[in-house]
Amino acid sequence: MKRDETQYIKMTQTPIPRLISSLAVPTVISMLVTAIYNTADTYFVAMLNDTSATGAVGVVFSLMALMQATSFAIGLGSGSWISRLLGQKKYDEAGEVGSTGLLMAFVFGSLLLLYGAFFDTAPLLRLIGATETILPYADAYAGFILYGAPSMMCSFVLNNLLRSEGKAKYSMIGIAFGGVLNVFLDPVFILPWGLGLEVAGAALATAVSQTVSLVILLVPYLRGRTEVKLRLSYVSRSAARYVMILKNGIPSFARQGLSSISSILLNKGAAIAAGVFADQAIAAMSIVTKVTMMVFSIVIGIGQGYQPVLGYNYGAKRFDRAREAMFFMIKACTIVIAAFSALCFFAAPQIIGVFGSAKSDPDVLRFGVFAFRAQCVSLPLVPLGVAANMTFQSTGQAGRATFLSSCRQGVFLVPLLLVLPRAAGISGVMLSQPIADVLTFIVCIPFVRKFAAELRAAEQTQQNEE
Repeated sequence: MKRDETQYIKMTQTPIPRLISSLAVPTVISMLVTAIYNTADTYFVAMLNDTSATGAVGVVFSLMALMQATSFAIGLGSGSWISRLLGQKKYDEAGEVGSTGLLMAFVFGSLLLLYGAFFDTAPLLRLIGATETILPYADAYAGFILYGAPSMMCSFVLNNLLRSEGKAKYSMIGIAFGGVLNVFLDPVFILPWGLGLEVAGAALATAVSQTVSLVILLVPYLRGRTEVKLRLSYVSRSAARYVMILKNGIPSFARQGLSSISSILLNKGAAIAAGVFADQAIAAMSIVTKVTMMVFSIVIGIGQGYQPVLGYNYGAKRFDRAREAMFFMIKACTIVIAAFSALCFFAAPQIIGVFGSAKSDPDVLRFGVFAFRAQCVSLPLVPLGVAANMTFQSTGQAGRATFLSSCRQGVFLVPLLLVLPRAAGISGVMLSQPIADVLTFIVCIPFVRKFAAELRAAEQTQQNEE
């Protein structure tokens, strides 16, 4: 109980800028490592100088995004609830929510493993954008990804559970070790001087590293260094508990799931609009998606450091700190991303040119530089939307959070991807995401202002009662 009380005091009394920064640094590192090892797959596969192989990584990324969407729905759905429960000092209930969420991830992952083991994945891969030349590579990549689904999904959930109680350093260690291992294994498994498994080697490296990461993330729980206790006996038998976890996680699923759907439409739109350059366009968008994710991961990392702070203080009815945390998150993210975006805009040819397929194919480089620069222009607007949907998710307002998380890559991006390629060809494909970012920014402004006013009103009510 002494450890529990110490953590409670830390989360509700430490100055907001210092507290969020201390939690954000490990989470940003974790997100960057994740983005780097996701990008490493593309980088080392691109060294094979096969445009179709590089495109396959981008196609299967849509499938991985769906896995991540489900994992984040469970992990953040249970994690945001856990933060509020810990703020209310309901430790046993927090353990029940965490144990139930982890079991849900294992079950979903096992279903994906069974699908990969007993069913032909080719129809699914065609559906998500694989051309006939990309299909053999995508099939090889997807096979190992599906076999590793249980450990990958449980790893994603544990990562979020640790962050939900402010244990960001433990989370960082598990994710960083797995990421470094993945980067080391990629060339060993992919390239001819190693095992020479090519695209399949990239997937195998990911599956192995995620399994090792899972084991490391379990260590703090096994050694009793967490406020949340994970026990099989804690797993809930109440259907309402599962429904509530999924309800809390819907915003994350909408955000990640729509990202996967938009990625599929992006691949298909690029292939249709580029005509004979279909594989080059898909390869270019694969590279841009991975590189942009590295920059975007900084926003997500700061946000994941912010969420437990908001959840704890909202649950403890420290509305003044909750409001301060929200505005600090928005300001810090905007400044950091604006700086990175400006740097990336001018260095776009050099950044995209690092990848082998962009070096060997000038069309891949041409498509990639244009798309990346367009994205850099709109990235500084993204933090407001991320802060808005994370804020409402952390405070249990699933309806608002789901709508806002759906805007960037659903409400706006999906229609744009269906319309702009017909009107502007491949340029329309590449401009769809930046335009969606601008529209999302505009929509989020009144939601954030209204919530800030609600927090001020709640704070004033408290002061009057005292």
